[in-house]
Amino acid sequence: MAARAVITSVPGLSLSAEARAFLRDADPWGFILFGYNIDTPAQVRALVAALRDAVGRNAPVLIDQEGGRVQRLKAPHWPTYPPGAFYGAVYDRDRAAGLAAAKLGARLIAHDLFELGIDVDCLPIADVPVSEADPVIGNRAYGMRADKVAAIGAAVAEGLMDGGVLPVLKHIPGHGRATADSHHKLPVVASDRATLESSDFAAFRPLAKLPLGMTAHVVFSAIDALAPATTSGTMVHEVIRKALGFDGLLMTDDISMKALSGTLAERSRASLAAGCDVVLHCNGTLDEMRAVAGAVPPLAGEAARRADAALAARRTPVAFDVAAAREEFAGMMASASA
Repeated sequence: MAARAVITSVPGLSLSAEARAFLRDADPWGFILFGYNIDTPAQVRALVAALRDAVGRNAPVLIDQEGGRVQRLKAPHWPTYPPGAFYGAVYDRDRAAGLAAAKLGARLIAHDLFELGIDVDCLPIADVPVSEADPVIGNRAYGMRADKVAAIGAAVAEGLMDGGVLPVLKHIPGHGRATADSHHKLPVVASDRATLESSDFAAFRPLAKLPLGMTAHVVFSAIDALAPATTSGTMVHEVIRKALGFDGLLMTDDISMKALSGTLAERSRASLAAGCDVVLHCNGTLDEMRAVAGAVPPLAGEAARRADAALAARRTPVAFDVAAAREEFAGMMASASA
């Protein structure tokens, strides 16, 4: 039987008997880890192995390891990486150096993740912020021009894939113009479609061949005034799939975020009905995990095809000298701050 169309978090640092039983019965397509799942490298490796053992297959394990303020793996056990804006600043001085730094930083992150068994990173961010936007994106972004953001995003994606880690393109079709944080309320973007096409959407189009993507819980009122992209068939089919040309596995942003309305089951069904392939649930609350899993079917049809294609894109890591790479990257950071 096919895995269920959900990516779920789990509570705690280890897998309880209750959580294991849930995973065995629900059979989610994948998992996502957060800070509350992370202590030491040995503990994370054991948890990742237990998750896969619970479903009996090499299921994808995701994490948000961007650098800057969004970094689940932290010191002292893991290096600290700069936010996306760092690469943008280097790029502004020297385009080639900026792209090289972005690729190398992502390659090092991939090394950290792959050592733990984590094989998907929710990165790159292709959001193009504007000055009046909510700071939820802020310095996570690579810049405020679509061409620059797309170029750095491509370098980051390549660095991750060279390290055996799949990238997740986010937040499709753009969170940069939102004037609210979708963790807390529903953002509404009133810009006309021509403006969106030339800026926000334009950063995603060159990255449309990436294997995985994550939606934005944002209403684009010029296109669909009623529903955020996550639950809008118009946004998914006409914008994300057709206009942007994205044919990878499309997951929701966290279905429990306050931007969305209705019960978790209703949100999950609405997302899949709109054209999302997989529902992402992130807070590790078992009752909520059950509600989401109970509302979504096994992967089938085009969603199953995209899921298989995404996993088939996983690569064996390209060999490299980790110590030399860390020294080189440290030099890049020092030069940028000089």
